[in-house]
Amino acid sequence: MPQTLFDKLWAQHRVCEAGDGYDLIAIDRLLLHERTGGVALKSLRESGHPVRDPSRVFAIMDHIVSFRAGRGRDEARSPGGEAFITETRHMAKAAGIHLIDTDDPNQGIVHVVAPEQGIALPGLSLVCPDSHTCSLGALGALAWGIGSSEAEHAMATGVLRVQKPKQMRVRIDGALPLGSSAKDIALHLISRHGAGGGQRCAIEFCGAAVEALDVEGRLTLCNLAVEFAAFSAVIAPDRKVLDYVAGRPFAPDIESTSFKQWLHLRSDHAARFDHEIVLNASEIQPQMSWGTSPEESGPLGAAIPGDARPQALDYMGVQSGQALTGLEIGGAFIGSCTNGRLSDLKAAASVLIGRRVADGVRAVCVPGSQHVRAKAEALGLDQVFKQAGFEWGEPGCAMCFYAGGETFAPGTRVVSSTNRNFEGRQGPGVRTHLTSPAIVAACAVAGKICAPADLPLPAKEPA
Repeated sequence: MPQTLFDKLWAQHRVCEAGDGYDLIAIDRLLLHERTGGVALKSLRESGHPVRDPSRVFAIMDHIVSFRAGRGRDEARSPGGEAFITETRHMAKAAGIHLIDTDDPNQGIVHVVAPEQGIALPGLSLVCPDSHTCSLGALGALAWGIGSSEAEHAMATGVLRVQKPKQMRVRIDGALPLGSSAKDIALHLISRHGAGGGQRCAIEFCGAAVEALDVEGRLTLCNLAVEFAAFSAVIAPDRKVLDYVAGRPFAPDIESTSFKQWLHLRSDHAARFDHEIVLNASEIQPQMSWGTSPEESGPLGAAIPGDARPQALDYMGVQSGQALTGLEIGGAFIGSCTNGRLSDLKAAASVLIGRRVADGVRAVCVPGSQHVRAKAEALGLDQVFKQAGFEWGEPGCAMCFYAGGETFAPGTRVVSSTNRNFEGRQGPGVRTHLTSPAIVAACAVAGKICAPADLPLPAKEPA
């Protein structure tokens, strides 16, 4: 019987039937972060259960670490946050699991670090107590977010009891227009079909526009699947993926059997899906959210719908029929597990070269990992950001979500490359507009919402 890629991944990890329609699924690698990792490890120890296979568990400091340049080893962005850092460090060492600490040269956001280090690989099953774990399906992995108690269970037993979800294929035909990106595909999909459109399905993204994306773009696309209410997302691995993972610290040797088998991880031609959506990439224009859900997005410059939710309009300080273009902003943020990778920083820097952030705008760039930061600095991108007036931060989730501590001032209108625009997501009263890094950069320079093409030519051409 023809199988989908997800069917194959599920079958490869299915240990047995667990009753009531659930299966026991073997977990190859489990990721922790300091916000819940220390608590889970401590709870596991107090229950008398050891970590079954410490070599499969990775603790990475990212959620509440400070983004301040030159931060201390235990420095958190939120008051009291250092306790989570120190406890996770202590418990990880006691359990003998891999620890990527705050001062480790491999540190960064877990969903950026996992592909970077080869922790996430095609064909593996990966879980993490974070909803954006679906990002890792971009490599052809079976990856989804879990709760902290499930993390304890997976560490103790090596398996999880899971009900196999229904499946959806999202095919994106054709080619994206110049200036559109993976972020725009995701926001277009969610705005057209609703934030619940994914129906808790395992979604396979495919089609010419997906194949044309580089691996970092695919990670962005799968990252946002959870904002579409998907269980997870997956993309069939191809040569781009194999080239990407080759030589990563936790990846097998390129001559191994695994490498050759990964190219067979794809849906059979006649495989059936429960649902299917087809998009035409040529219709996907650069997007920006206007409301307080990713589904409340549309093409940059388009009018806000007439049937927009009053609560969203009120919170965001906008009106139906109004175009966002020209609205003054007070903040700009580039970073997060959605758009904090090197390609994102390059896209933003290409707009910032020779330009300055407008007066009154606080602009912050937080690279997704220390490797992204180092590569960006080797290319001189940090100087482009700094000379433009951006703050250049230390890697982590800071400024993506509010965990207490420093953020944008209440009421600030912020253009942001992150993934969520819920009320208060980036701070109490902060009005977040989701968009791509290049548009964030353009808005920061203009001091108002605009496209890169709307900016006047830079005062000084790049050397």
